[in-house]
Amino acid sequence: MEKGFAQLVKYTHEIYWNQCNRHFIWGLVSGGSEVKACVFGPNFLLASQFMDVTSTAGRLELIRFLVNWSFCEPSKLGYDPAIRFNWKYWCFTIDMVNSNGPMPAQTTYYLREIVVIAERVFGRHTRCFVVGEQPPSLDENSDNSGDILIKDAWPEVSGSAEDDMRDESKLLERVSNGLAGRSEFNGLYPKYINGGRMQIQNAHGDSVDETTRTVLGETVWAQLGDLPLRAHMRIAMSGVGEPLESVQSIYELVVVIYDVMRCHMGILKHCQILHRDISEANILVRRDDTGVHGMLIDFDHSIDITDEGYAVRTEGAGTRPFMSINNLEDNSTKRTALDDWESIIYILCWLGTFGWNRATQPSGSVSKMAITSWNDYDEMMNAEAKRSNIHSPENFIGITKRFNPNIPHISAFKKFVNGLRAVLINNHDDPDMRGAIFDKNIISEESDIDELLGDEYMARPDPF
Repeated sequence: MEKGFAQLVKYTHEIYWNQCNRHFIWGLVSGGSEVKACVFGPNFLLASQFMDVTSTAGRLELIRFLVNWSFCEPSKLGYDPAIRFNWKYWCFTIDMVNSNGPMPAQTTYYLREIVVIAERVFGRHTRCFVVGEQPPSLDENSDNSGDILIKDAWPEVSGSAEDDMRDESKLLERVSNGLAGRSEFNGLYPKYINGGRMQIQNAHGDSVDETTRTVLGETVWAQLGDLPLRAHMRIAMSGVGEPLESVQSIYELVVVIYDVMRCHMGILKHCQILHRDISEANILVRRDDTGVHGMLIDFDHSIDITDEGYAVRTEGAGTRPFMSINNLEDNSTKRTALDDWESIIYILCWLGTFGWNRATQPSGSVSKMAITSWNDYDEMMNAEAKRSNIHSPENFIGITKRFNPNIPHISAFKKFVNGLRAVLINNHDDPDMRGAIFDKNIISEESDIDELLGDEYMARPDPF
């Protein structure tokens, strides 16, 4: 039976990976004369009692289950009814409900590309789709690229949609409204179009939020104790970028990081929203006629700093190698922009050491480098390693001196990263603040970047 469960988990992973329209997955596992039914969801695995097929009662129970299964509508089998395959245009269509206005209106988008897949059995099951508002042309010479991104996920939520302070759709809408008219931030963040919590019909025909609670029903949910509530969120936004691995030089990398943190500080200043998850995956690259730019995405860990409770909302947020010490320790220290700037230091060190694509990867072994401890699953050990590494210039140089020497202009990049750390940490005379991230206007102009990079880099062919 254990091997059967292992195989079932493997198949479940493959289904989530390959089927973009699956919410949850049913399965059967058998061992000898016993059969058990299972259902996998974003944060649960439920299993029936064993059905003994050698007994009349067991066979009857299994037959009843299979008959009920065969008469289920697709949504009860775990398929998303709002994502359907269109045989005419040979692509999936995705429905969105726009609640902005007096009457909800449905918009149908046409899938162009799946850029993020649900790659884990449990979790948010985040998927990202590049879509278009018009059906794709069947002419193979036509440009069928999309300019809209749809994010589909099952994040943890707190209560109803109206009361949920962590609702990414609301936060992104607030960012879009707060930066509207500020052309200096155009293209540096995704602009909200529509979206929010998806809805389903309950047994009474009423529309309700699609959550793990409404999917399972009150009877089952009541037996699950303190299982965190998750809701199905779908958000459409404009702005499509490339992954960070597409940058082609140190110059482009610095420009992208500069744009992202300029946008980050603009969102904090004008929208009172702190991002809290600055990571490699949440930085995109956008190219246009004016050159290369950075884009900051993914606001599902963000907080509203005007919320009186935000300072004590200490749940860990971020990607382990790039999480601030505060977030790793899950302490009660008030979260500020400096936690996100600290994450930028870790990102730059990570990319300088391990590269950002195949061309910049190191050729030798990296297993014994101190920086590898930043990915330690023990969050307290991870935090202690980072605290030691950034405490002093001498300790920090132990990290930057291991940057990949084969990356062009890596010495200028080391100077930049060391300088950024000094601006963040060694910018005061208070001995009690030694080794602490300290508030300051960090980088406000491109000339500041030139100064940190130094004379060696001023001869680069593509100036700011």
